[in-house]
Amino acid sequence: MAELFTIENVMTLGMLIFLQAVLGFDNLLYISIESKRVAEEEQGRVRKIGIGLAILLRLVLLFVVIKAIDSFQEPFATINFGKLLHAEFNVHSLIVLAGGVFIIWTAFKEILHMLSIDHLEDGVGDGGPTRSVASAIMMIVAMNLVFSFDSILSAIALTDVFAVMATAIVISGVMMIVLADTVAEFLKKNRMYEVLGLFILFIVGVMLVSEGGHLAHWSSFGYKVEPMAKSTFYFVIVILVIVDIAQGRYQKKLDAERAHAHAHAHATAAPVAAAAPAGGSDA
Repeated sequence: MAELFTIENVMTLGMLIFLQAVLGFDNLLYISIESKRVAEEEQGRVRKIGIGLAILLRLVLLFVVIKAIDSFQEPFATINFGKLLHAEFNVHSLIVLAGGVFIIWTAFKEILHMLSIDHLEDGVGDGGPTRSVASAIMMIVAMNLVFSFDSILSAIALTDVFAVMATAIVISGVMMIVLADTVAEFLKKNRMYEVLGLFILFIVGVMLVSEGGHLAHWSSFGYKVEPMAKSTFYFVIVILVIVDIAQGRYQKKLDAERAHAHAHAHATAAPVAAAAPAGGSDA
């Protein structure tokens, strides 16, 4: 453990914790949305157990990746139809591709569910439990492992000291446990931001699919699949947030204008309604 406290390793550890926190945002968002599928009194426990198990499995994955990183990168299946389609799949690319497709499907399904009004009378739209505790925990752990690959490979690129990488993973995991309830509570109190969160999750899926396609050297009609840059991803998120804020304020303005117009129409109609009986008796 003495090697952990060198100046170089402490600086690397700080960088890794920051990197884990940034890369873990989309993971935290998925955990908050997935935990809503269980009964409300179980949601906090599901998030904590899911993240706790994910930390342990992430440490195991880190050890496995370090020992067998070449195997993860070595292609085991090739598709070649000339310029029409070419891809060389390895374990890493398949995991990232599958995770991206699953997240896109999850976000799309949740967006459709939020737009549906057929279930309002049944009370399903109020967020009733749709998944068991064990099932939700398994989904959180599985998707956490998908998100783990980027952070683990980034850690390996920055240092070869296992203690530094493992400490960063544990600290970032504890941060996720602390912040998970806060994010979930915020989304619960601000339901409109759920839509924003789902679209961010959708873009996360697109980013993972592009990354998986790049890792598989995927090309179609002579065009290679390029990974979405992290800077592009965060730029899109900033634009989505700005649009959401602007739209929210504009909606408040429209609501105020409608309320004012309704009050004015009611005030104008009141004297006319009061005068009508008198006019009728004179006749």
